Amino acid sequence: MMSCMTRITVDVNDKWLEAAREILGTDTKVATINEALRSFALRKQAKEIFDALDSVEMDFTGSEKSFRYGGGRDLRPESLAAKAREAKARDEKKAT
Repeated sequence: MMSCMTRITVDVNDKWLEAAREILGTDTKVATINEALRSFALRKQAKEIFDALDSVEMDFTGSEKSFRYGGGRDLRPESLAAKAREAKARDEKKAT
C-alpha cells in the first residue's frame, strides 16, 4: 500500500504536542502528529456513517425475539432509553 506524504514545516505548541503524545502513546513528534490526524479522519468517517444510519428509519419491533437461544435484546429506542435510565438510577443509588 502506498501513501502520499507531504513535508511541511509548522510551529506546534509543545505542551499540546506532549499531551497528545501521552494520550496517543506515540514516541515521536512525527508519529504523534500523524496519529492525531488519522484519529480526526476516522472521527469524520464515523460521523458520516452515523449520519447515514440516522437518516434511515429503522423498525426494531420484535428484535427481542429474533435471536437464537431464547431471544435477544429489545432494540426499540424507548426500551433502550428506559434501560439506560434504570442503570443510571442503580449507579446513583450505589454511589450514595
